[in-house]
Amino acid sequence: MALRHAVLAALLDGEYSGYQLAKAFDISVANFWHASPQQLYAELARLEADGLVAGREVVQESRPNKRVFRVTDAGRAELERFAGAASKPSSIRDDLLVKVQSADRVGTAPVIGQLLERAAAAEAKIEMLRGLLRDMRGELDEEEFLLRGERIGGYLTCLRGVAFEEGHRDWCLRAADVLGKREGTTRAEG
Repeated sequence: MALRHAVLAALLDGEYSGYQLAKAFDISVANFWHASPQQLYAELARLEADGLVAGREVVQESRPNKRVFRVTDAGRAELERFAGAASKPSSIRDDLLVKVQSADRVGTAPVIGQLLERAAAAEAKIEMLRGLLRDMRGELDEEEFLLRGERIGGYLTCLRGVAFEEGHRDWCLRAADVLGKREGTTRAEG
């Protein structure tokens, strides 16, 4: 998937400035796609040049003017084409895994610390995502929302984000525990 498709998908909810798009990314899309604000601004310019989004200037009295963007019909057609294309299998590319892979040869203490930090970050993200899910559902329980909710795509991707972060948290805690126990055993035997 290219960043362009994630930006187009985020813009389906309405007209956003680059700043608003970055905030929307942080809240919703970031659980499956990361982009810096600079990358988003550059992508918006490319999408506009390609006719996939349209931008307009909004005059503001007490602030500098801003540009807002919306998906064009060509942008919707591109998203439909993308949705119909075969998806690539997911893959993991994580420097922490390289550190864990070599931990028993280079020392476990720094890796254990990083695993615990990552577990705490995952827990914080789980809580944030659960809050988003509650906000999306409103007064409906989850099953009712899944059957009758207005926009279900964001909810489903948020559920996937929770499951991913829970799995990541649990693995980090287990790996830290195993490395800690092995470190204690190795020192006792030495």
